[in-house]
Amino acid sequence: MNLEIQLEKYFAYTSFRPGQKEIITSLLEGNHTIAMLPTGTGKSLCYQLPGYLLEGQVIIISPLLSLMQDQVEQLMMNGEKRVIAFNSFLTADEKNHALLQLHHYKFIFLSPEMLRSKSVIDGLKKLHISLFVIDEAHCISQWGYDFRPEYLKLGESRDKLGKPLTLALTATATKEVKNELIASLHLDHWNEFIYSVDRPNISLVVETVESYQEKSERIVELVKRLEGPGIIYFSSKKLTEWMSAYLREHGMTRVMAYHGGMEQENRVLIQQQFLHGQLDLICATSAFGMGINKEDIRFVIHFHMPLQLESYLQEIGRAGRDGKKSVAILLYSPGDEQLPYQIAEAELPSEVQVNAVYQYLEMNHHMTTNLASFEIDIRRISGLTETQWRIIRDYLVDQKELLLKVQFQKLTLFINERLQVKKRKISEMHLWICSQIQQCRRKKILKYFDEDMTIEVENCCDQCGIDLTVFDLKISKHQVANSSYNWKQQLANILLVSERSDEK
Repeated sequence: MNLEIQLEKYFAYTSFRPGQKEIITSLLEGNHTIAMLPTGTGKSLCYQLPGYLLEGQVIIISPLLSLMQDQVEQLMMNGEKRVIAFNSFLTADEKNHALLQLHHYKFIFLSPEMLRSKSVIDGLKKLHISLFVIDEAHCISQWGYDFRPEYLKLGESRDKLGKPLTLALTATATKEVKNELIASLHLDHWNEFIYSVDRPNISLVVETVESYQEKSERIVELVKRLEGPGIIYFSSKKLTEWMSAYLREHGMTRVMAYHGGMEQENRVLIQQQFLHGQLDLICATSAFGMGINKEDIRFVIHFHMPLQLESYLQEIGRAGRDGKKSVAILLYSPGDEQLPYQIAEAELPSEVQVNAVYQYLEMNHHMTTNLASFEIDIRRISGLTETQWRIIRDYLVDQKELLLKVQFQKLTLFINERLQVKKRKISEMHLWICSQIQQCRRKKILKYFDEDMTIEVENCCDQCGIDLTVFDLKISKHQVANSSYNWKQQLANILLVSERSDEK
């Protein structure tokens, strides 16, 4: 089979990006496949094209509702109607109807939580599943930076579905993450395609500023100076909105905030405006970017320090997908590392919260058989967020055969281990930012992922020496901006020239 012909037939592309053809060939030959491709190198094509070439349905497990919706919309824009996102956006009636119609769909996107529903599993068992895809597969590993408890069940779900041909996709995974991923999915044989995390066309810059105010002022300078479009990442929803307003006050009108607390309709609208060039800049939390298929992003700025190198790479990887020169700038103020530690601790249940849940269940022991029914009461008395509750609930369900006291002892140990992993990741990120040794930043990242730097990169990083003027706005853009701004003067000049011509 000539895959290039099939690629052009289904997607109107004439050639594959590095790694795509090898991964697709592996799947078409019937091999379970683990693939690590850098952000922005077209991972979704690795299951979409085989999906068209294999008989049966493709099941895609995706961790984020926004990512799922984006991928569904992209397939629909490509003319594919047999696609559905099976997630919490569907009403009960819509879910029931979709379950009866599953055989009519080619691509079925599922959240990991939805896959744990007996009715969903029973519906999927009736299908001929040609490919079982785990997107963002690093979420499986307890050592992964974006660990999701629900992902740990995917191996069991895969077994229930008859161990279909499986593709695990991720952009960043260390060796320990990859090994746990393989074990969790119950793979007995597989092919691996591990490509470098490096994106040589993205220059890496860390700037140290002394204060919050100085950081805000530097953002204005950079945005006015750098060729866009661009993204600025924050760890605070409130700050995305404040900064977008601050930038508009300083003359940048084509900027909007984006975060997970916004209404879905507003998020979709802002995404579309950015994709179609109606916005030049997005001030966003990490909720923005996954699935955003925009090739010409020229810069990514981090206002806050990321929690780990893996997510930093994911976020800067949204720049330069067209292969052209782009820049990633991280602004650091002394003490910035405190916020990531606070975020890490807030994501996990505290010892006080765990003890509150234990005491509640100890007094109402019969409730442990159906935790979900008492979620509202348990969360109220313990003050758990939705994420914290999911961690406790899923862990207790796994350990339900043990005595309650033993379950909670193991849960406390598990939470402490997770917190230590998160703190280690923050420490590694902080060390990368603040290292006093004049060593290439790119080389340090590659070493973290057990890679060697094999090519010399021009304008590599601030440690190697970098010329930021390379990324400045082009003169022609300034001229366009100035001409549109000074239209009255332009008109006056035209009239003056016309009068002089008439006099002649």
